[in-house]
Amino acid sequence: MEHARALLIKFVMVTAAVWLVLGLFYGADFGEILTISILLTIAAYLIGDLFILPRYGNLSATVADFGLAYIGIWLIGSMIINENISLGWASFWTAAVIAIAEYFFHSYLASQGHNEENDQRTVRTEPAYTTEMAEETDIHKEDR
Repeated sequence: MEHARALLIKFVMVTAAVWLVLGLFYGADFGEILTISILLTIAAYLIGDLFILPRYGNLSATVADFGLAYIGIWLIGSMIINENISLGWASFWTAAVIAIAEYFFHSYLASQGHNEENDQRTVRTEPAYTTEMAEETDIHKEDR
C-alpha cells in the first residue's frame, strides 16, 4: 500500500512538472504529457527511489533523477511529440523542475519510513573469517 501511495504522489508530481514546462511553455499535447509522465514515473521510482535512494542518499538520488528525467524526456519526447520545439532545452528545464520536486519527495519518503526495510541490512566491515586462539602442540615432539 505504501508503494501505491508513493507512486501516486510521484505520478502527480511528475505530471505537474511536465505539464508546467512542456505543456504551458512548449505547447505539448496532454496525451504526450501523460505518456511521458507514466513512463518516467515508473522508471524513476524503480531506479531512483527503490535502488539509489536507500543506498546512496537524497542528493545522489536527486542527481540520478535529474539525469534520468533529462534523458527520458528527450528520448520519449523525440518519439511522440509532434510539435516543433527545442527538445534539449525543454528536457533540461523539465528535468530541473522534477529534480527540485524529487528532493522534497525523497524527504517525504524518509519521514514516512518508506525505506525502513532497507535500513535493517547489516554492513560487514570486518572480514568474514575468524581465527581461533589456542595453544599449539608440537606434533613432531612425540617423534623425537
